Amino acid sequence: MTDYKAKALEMKEEILKNRRTLHGFAETGFDLEKTLALVERELKSYGLSPERVGKAGISCLIGAGAGPVLLLRADMDALPMAEETGLPFAATNGNCHSCAHDCHTAMLLAAAKLLKESEGELKGRVKLMFQPAEEKLAGAADMLAAGILENPKVDAALAMHLFVGGGESSRVGQIAYKPGCATYSGDAVRITVNGKNAHGGSPQDGVDAINIAAHIVIALQEILAREVSCADQAVVLVGMINGGSSCNTMSGSCVLEASVRSDSREKRAFLKQRVKEISESVAATFRGNAEVEFVYGMPSLYNEERMCDTVGGYCRELLGQDSVTVLTGMSGSEDFTVIAEQVPSVYLHLGAGSVAQGHACGMHHPGMVVDEAVLPTGAAIYAYCAARYLEEH
Repeated sequence: MTDYKAKALEMKEEILKNRRTLHGFAETGFDLEKTLALVERELKSYGLSPERVGKAGISCLIGAGAGPVLLLRADMDALPMAEETGLPFAATNGNCHSCAHDCHTAMLLAAAKLLKESEGELKGRVKLMFQPAEEKLAGAADMLAAGILENPKVDAALAMHLFVGGGESSRVGQIAYKPGCATYSGDAVRITVNGKNAHGGSPQDGVDAINIAAHIVIALQEILAREVSCADQAVVLVGMINGGSSCNTMSGSCVLEASVRSDSREKRAFLKQRVKEISESVAATFRGNAEVEFVYGMPSLYNEERMCDTVGGYCRELLGQDSVTVLTGMSGSEDFTVIAEQVPSVYLHLGAGSVAQGHACGMHHPGMVVDEAVLPTGAAIYAYCAARYLEEH
């Protein structure tokens, strides 16, 4: 079998060039014009035939004939926040790749080249999935609806995410995963409180939506304090509140936006139910009403245990026995979830700098900096795991 680790190291400068170019014009959501152009150009230069899937996704096949099909996924979008790294290739357009999706894209591009060069060795086919709008928890679902798992039908899937600014599991080159429910679910909730405007000198004539909103915020915290076990993992966070027009007018409306997270589907359903019940009943108590809208959401991601064991074993073969850590918990949400609901899947973390290694800024921080030395490792993991999976299945 091709020495994917050595070949990836030989590609280091090409990987860094692609990563830094993507980083500099960081684009968000489905609006990825420059990103898509770069990905398509590189894939074509390797002799591949990329196709658009959905609003802004790209896919192509490597390998020929019958046999299993393994999907490799990388997300491409950035975050709408100004970068604060001071890097010479930093984005200056008000966006930044502080979730390392530029790195994921560059690693999968390199893996595509490696796999294409060794195409004759493959015992099946590899389908590439370059995905938009992960930060909106919308891109994977869009590509799924557009048929990413069909023609040919995908048998299993692998995704990888760099991890920076944590403990030992984020040490450069460390692979980590959690079998079973691997991430939190994530739901965005909008609560619109309706009251009645009134002059500040005549409070009896109005219904104070801001007062109702304040009571809702406090009441929602009782879910975690009184209705969820101390041993359970859950979040109910009101992150935004907006209402009122002047200091001397009782506001007739107020809008809250909240985040709800949990580590199981049952708990997710319970938390959503209680947020709705509490918001509506508190508003009614103070003579108003509340409209609760679940704007978007994603269940917790399920890492199929056998895929974890299989791919974890491949990573140990490639990088050594001490390179793989099995986690007891992971946070955050991930829209690769919708793929993992359809086919056996594994979602890996690849360490790109721990706090002990000087990486104080973690994921989604505008000052986050990855150790680029890990990027060839990521490319090799994608390629080697794909080749080994096809060989064994």
